Amino acid sequence: MNRNDVSHLLAEAMRLTQHRDYVIIGSLSILGVTAAPPDSMTGSIDVDLYPKNDPGRTFEIAAALGLGSAFEQRFGYYADAVSPMLPTLPEGWEARLINVAFDNGVTAWFLDPNDAAISKYVRSEPRDRTWIRAGLLARFISLPTVEYRLRETIMESEESALTKKAIAEDTIWLASINPT
Repeated sequence: MNRNDVSHLLAEAMRLTQHRDYVIIGSLSILGVTAAPPDSMTGSIDVDLYPKNDPGRTFEIAAALGLGSAFEQRFGYYADAVSPMLPTLPEGWEARLINVAFDNGVTAWFLDPNDAAISKYVRSEPRDRTWIRAGLLARFISLPTVEYRLRETIMESEESALTKKAIAEDTIWLASINPT
């Protein structure tokens, strides 16, 4: 997906809800810092979103523009209803949202890639690790920043241990391909 696809989806969401501001989390949050990220960071066909000032309306959007909708069948991508409480994120993430105003009058508030990386490290699914590594290589994600923000992230002790292990693995991996 690209910014044009996100803009199109948000224009349809605005038509449904009359809201102009949407928070985008997940893989497509990378589109907040660049219109041309690595392909491995934008392979998702779902936009994890909620209306910034009315998160409860997310499910209304998902019903009309979500998985299995006529919108998805026509365009090949869809809105995925999420809550601001869903991802594991560090303290202060909302203040770091990156806003992109589209020509259609909609503004997307994208999750900072370093904050998204923390959530993805917690999940540590293979596709999440691929996304993180692509972001590290492209320098959209900084391991020192992720490690710092991890200290501001509330999670279970088992999640914390797995997350720290994954970060340590990526630190070694990055050093092996990019020696200084």
